[in-house]
Amino acid sequence: MLSSDRRIGFRVPVEMFLNQYIADRPYRAMAGNLSETGVLLNRVKSPPGGIQESQRVVGLEFALPGTDETIWARGEICSQGADRYFQTDRVRFTAMPRVHARMLRDYCIESRRSHLGGLLRRIRTAPA
Repeated sequence: MLSSDRRIGFRVPVEMFLNQYIADRPYRAMAGNLSETGVLLNRVKSPPGGIQESQRVVGLEFALPGTDETIWARGEICSQGADRYFQTDRVRFTAMPRVHARMLRDYCIESRRSHLGGLLRRIRTAPA
């Protein structure tokens, strides 16, 4: 990890929709990557006055790819970015039921193993 990278775990690339609750209002978001400690979210930018800057705590509701179990988590927005149409939130998980945290950890570990296994197969079969 680079010294400027404050992430605790390595992120797994994902493309999944989830619900992000800000001030008890649901917003549909798309996850870009995921780890045991956080998630990168992209959503349509709110109208002016829609979300206050002080609202840093969010609720998250999502299902991991390939599972039917709904995971509930609370998170804190660590940083934000925006362009003309979209808002990007980097969220660190602050609370989650243990069973959901275990499912998330297992999913991330298995995704990393699968990715590394694919890379090793490509290296072994690459022409010399």
